[in-house]
Formats: sequence, C-alpha cells, structure tokens
Amino acid sequence: MKRIPCVVAGSIAIAALCGCNWLVPFIFVGEHKRTVPAEFNKLEGKRALVLVWAEPATLYDYPHVRIELATYVADKIRAGVKECETVDPADVEDLLQRDLDAAVDPVHTGKHFAADYVVYVELLGFQIRDPATPDLAQGRVSASVAVYDVNADPDEIGRFALTPVETVCPEHSPVLMSARNALTIRRKTYEVFSETVARKFFDHDVDL
Repeated sequence: MKRIPCVVAGSIAIAALCGCNWLVPFIFVGEHKRTVPAEFNKLEGKRALVLVWAEPATLYDYPHVRIELATYVADKIRAGVKECETVDPADVEDLLQRDLDAAVDPVHTGKHFAADYVVYVELLGFQIRDPATPDLAQGRVSASVAVYDVNADPDEIGRFALTPVETVCPEHSPVLMSARNALTIRRKTYEVFSETVARKFFDHDVDL
C-alpha cells in the first residue's frame, strides 16, 4: 500500500511529460471565478431611487447625462437585486428641473418619492473625448457612490459611503472620433459604469 502514492505521482509525471491534460478538469474546476459579496446588501425587497449629481459644466456639455446614467444604473440594480423597485428616473429628473435643491439633498428627494434608500452617484469627472485631443474618443467617468437610508432615525447611521468608481472605455486606447464612434463609446461607457455601480448591491462572480 505504501507504493500507491509513488505510483500516482509517477502517473502524473508521465502525463505531464506526454502533454496530457486529462487531469486539468479535476485540478482546476471552480478556479476560474470567485464570488464577490455586495458592498451594500439591503436593497432587496425595498424601493430605491438613483440620484445622479453632475456639475453645471458637465451638464452644459452633456445635458442629458444625469437622467441617462440614472436610467442605466436603475435598470442594472433592478435586474440584479431581487424584488427591488426603482423610482422612474424620468420622474426624478422632472423634480430636479423644478427643485434645484433636490439634486444635493438625497434624503429630501427620497422622501418625496417614498423611497427606502437613495443611491447617490456624484460625478467627479465625465467626458467622451479629451478637449486636448478632440479627434479621439474615449469615455472616462469617475464618481463617488453613497447610499442614504431615508428612514434612518437621527441617532442612526444614515449614510453609507461605497468604493468610488472609475470607468475608461475603450480601456487601453482611444479611437478616432466620428458620430458613430461617439455614440457607440458613450453607450458602452454607460453600460460598464452602471454595471460597476449596480454590482455593489448584489453578490456576483468575477473571472480570475
């Protein structure tokens, strides 16, 4: 019986020398992905509102960025979190147009729409092309993300700061600017950014 480990070891060595890969499925099964837990896991079964803040200069260049990003993020959250209801971003944008203070008061805005939590996305940087190289397109979005508990008592923690988000698309290098490329890159940038934000609220697998 003492010779069995030696026989097994010898078989493995021979298989390796011969280039056989029959052991791969047994050795590496389950090693290609890992599960990342949610940063904030309290949205299940709740009503959430996505509120995006952008500085005036950003809104001047991209007047619809607030509602567009809020719509993408809300859709991703609703798809990933069980039984999470999201406030219609169009209704939120309508309020922001009428009440300037709503953009900087997440709790007030959340109460207005009877939300349980507000996902507050503060855009720190947003561009589809660098003004220094206007003939090239590359989406860049940086933002802080926090969650506000609308119903928290005064003596409870009502704000939860999450990890900031940095998105670059295409990731490695810009592409030549054109009307078609600009639209495609903007849409893809929204997709990547919103997916990154939404994954903060549910467990998910990532490739190793």
